[in-house]
Amino acid sequence: MDDTHLITLLSGFCFDFTHMFAPGGLKDEELDALLPQLQAAEKGLSYIRKEGRAYHHLSKDGVPEAVYFTRLPYVAEDHPNTPQLMTQLEAFGKKVSQGFDVVLFSGVGGSYLGGKVLYDCYQSEFWTHHDTPVPKFFFVGNNMDTEDMKNIGASLLAMAAAVKEQEGRKLRVMLVPISKSGTTMEPTTGFLFFYERCQKHADQIELSVTVVTDPAQKDGPLMRLSKAYDWEVFPIPYGIGGRFSVLSTPGLIVAATLGMNLSQLLAGAANMDEVCRGSDWRRNPALFGAAVKYLAARDHGASIEVFMPYAMRLKALGEWYVQLLAESLGKRQDRNGKAVFYGRTPLVAIGTTDMHAQTQLHQDGIRDKVVQFLFIDSLKGKIHLHNPFPEVEALRPYENMDVGRALEIAMEANEEALMSDGRMSALYRLPQLDEFYLGQIFYYLMLSIAYEGELANVDAFDQPGVEVYKKIMRRKLGK
Repeated sequence: MDDTHLITLLSGFCFDFTHMFAPGGLKDEELDALLPQLQAAEKGLSYIRKEGRAYHHLSKDGVPEAVYFTRLPYVAEDHPNTPQLMTQLEAFGKKVSQGFDVVLFSGVGGSYLGGKVLYDCYQSEFWTHHDTPVPKFFFVGNNMDTEDMKNIGASLLAMAAAVKEQEGRKLRVMLVPISKSGTTMEPTTGFLFFYERCQKHADQIELSVTVVTDPAQKDGPLMRLSKAYDWEVFPIPYGIGGRFSVLSTPGLIVAATLGMNLSQLLAGAANMDEVCRGSDWRRNPALFGAAVKYLAARDHGASIEVFMPYAMRLKALGEWYVQLLAESLGKRQDRNGKAVFYGRTPLVAIGTTDMHAQTQLHQDGIRDKVVQFLFIDSLKGKIHLHNPFPEVEALRPYENMDVGRALEIAMEANEEALMSDGRMSALYRLPQLDEFYLGQIFYYLMLSIAYEGELANVDAFDQPGVEVYKKIMRRKLGK
């Protein structure tokens, strides 16, 4: 294999962009010609790292706003993640895991998706160590689906009845609303509904509340209520947009409650930050990834990215990445105010499930896609089949089959099929899934998207398009 387009870190994390350069795909000369933009992109990220600012970035109110996501891996007094915050998070995690039956996280967007990734990964069969008991988790406030709300409410009452019958006590529930402003509709709806439902059944449910919000919003509902009811408050840090917040309080509070090692999660991110520096695309995997997808979209018409992990539990990672990419790169104007209508469309597929659903389109449809594969090596060797029907000839090849290796072969076949028709794909390969590698993949994806924003000269840290529907909705609701 040509390793010119493959970067393997000392941690074992491998970035394989080989099939982006197959016949019909990119050429090295295109990347070399992009050097001035690559140098400018690296300069832009260096400015963010040093100054905590992004060129021409303003808040939705039109004032300069900090960009601190590159400081998240490093715990320090003047960083978003302070030593005091880490101590508070770890204490909260122990308190909830040891003293509560249920925890309800009410958040939407970046206040939900990152935490859902952490939960799904931790509950998966390929998590490397999983010996900490955790309460029952519910993620609410990410939609206003009334059936879903009613069903979760019914589940709480059923659990409360069982605990009362079996142990003679109340069901202990921790409700955690997560909202920077304290007024976001979906998490506010979830918070109000489940608070009222639990209080209504106070004879069966013992409710506690912990708030995650912006402490600067002193007149915000969550800050006012926390003061009135003496609820514990965790800060959403300044300079961290929701889609970049998984390694700050909204994500870390979920990780702490799961019993994850927060230091290792941030250590993985810090390691990735150290290796993703410099304008040489052959040595900087985040810049390399940003460059090939930028060129694929700009010059080859491949403006759709299909994020395709070969693991059911990583579907949430794909959904998190969809928000990260879409909100960061989908922009009407560049940073000079020129109309550019830039963006790539992210989609999620799961191997092998969607090989029986989407792959027909990927293989024979319009040539407008890059398929981004993700594989976890530790999936292999865990299950070897035994065929109890040796008399059936068609089933004999399944005897002693390594299911994880078969999963990998399916992915390799998908890669090769796409390459045979000149269709571009790339592969992220992790040795295993634990806090360190999860921190690596989160931070890599955030950094790569930030680099692409620099290459496209768009503000990767605002989201003016979102405000349009919000204003209409507020007017319709009479707010």
